[in-house]
Amino acid sequence: MRKIKVLRIINRFNLGGPTYNATFLTAFLDEKFETKLIGGKHEAHEGDSTFILDKYNVEFEIVDELQREINWSQDKKALKKIRQIIREFQPDIVHTHASKSGFIGRLAAHKEKVPVIVHTFHGHVFHSYFGKVKTSLYKNVERWMAKRSDAVLMISQLQKEEIVNKFRIVTDEKAHIVPLGFDLSKFRTDQEALRSEFRELYKIPESVVAVGIIGRLAPIKNHDLFIESARQLALNSEQKLKFVIIGDGQLMNQLKSRCNEIHEEVGEELFIFTSWIKNIEFALAGLDVVALSSLNEGTPVSLIEAQAAGVPVISTNVGGVKDILVENETGIVVEGFSIKEYVQKLQFLAESKEIREKMSQNGWNHVREEFSYNRLCSDVAKLYNELLKKKGIEC
Repeated sequence: MRKIKVLRIINRFNLGGPTYNATFLTAFLDEKFETKLIGGKHEAHEGDSTFILDKYNVEFEIVDELQREINWSQDKKALKKIRQIIREFQPDIVHTHASKSGFIGRLAAHKEKVPVIVHTFHGHVFHSYFGKVKTSLYKNVERWMAKRSDAVLMISQLQKEEIVNKFRIVTDEKAHIVPLGFDLSKFRTDQEALRSEFRELYKIPESVVAVGIIGRLAPIKNHDLFIESARQLALNSEQKLKFVIIGDGQLMNQLKSRCNEIHEEVGEELFIFTSWIKNIEFALAGLDVVALSSLNEGTPVSLIEAQAAGVPVISTNVGGVKDILVENETGIVVEGFSIKEYVQKLQFLAESKEIREKMSQNGWNHVREEFSYNRLCSDVAKLYNELLKKKGIEC
């Protein structure tokens, strides 16, 4: 029996959940599937994620025309290029990941009459990203594309509630929840040695509690909440603290300037900017708490990885956060965007070593099965089989 061909398309090969998801689905999906992976090039301020694909021996093709911003000229070229790839590869399934590739990839698949079209929402832009007019345009485009899709995947229950019921993007019949999956074993290896190395590199004594935040330095990540909470905590806590900002992006200079002002106010350097760290297990081993302050998220990879490394987390209640942690057992959720509440809960974690140790033990037990790449591949293969059967394709 011939192999079932899958063309997998992601927005860009930049650090984040979509690259990991696509990597594991390409490398470890059932052998009866043959997968071709394509995507756009990462932008200058983003971390290049192709080292992840290299690690798992995943071949990929970069489509230069597939870019983040809307550009009708480039988008037309990307559509033409992807249609050509479809004609040459002849996939049974086109599976797109995230918004730009989701529109262009699904449109190309529809025009080329690909039998099965699948899309995964890793996050969404239906609030907190754009103004009303642009947001409305995106909603209408996604509704149009959903009608031309056989299945639309969400990575958490809350995300499904928003996309199906709140924003009415896709019908419940086509909506499927498939949580992300990862190779989490690396977060349990050589932790003590990595911790010593990380703390020595960034000059963080063991007596100091290190709080990290991981992600793009972009408005949606709401670093202002994290930084202001750090300032207030430093002024009101007797616990010595360092705040480690891991990532890069358009707000780098602005955030550094604000942190320098705080350094002058409190009389010490509280913040450490590391830019991107590829081997994130190295950083997590050195941290005591991982924070997230975003206005909107899909399923935050940094929180899953933190729990795998045994690091307690604190997060705003956005996207699928409550689906990936056990509240007050592996982490703490702040319901709103109140600086006062965020400071209070972060202070509770920072000043209670006993609570952090308890959450550390719980974190690994919680994520090791639920977010493994084996479970991810099994879920997706089962869905593919169901969709192919509906189309009368032997698998």
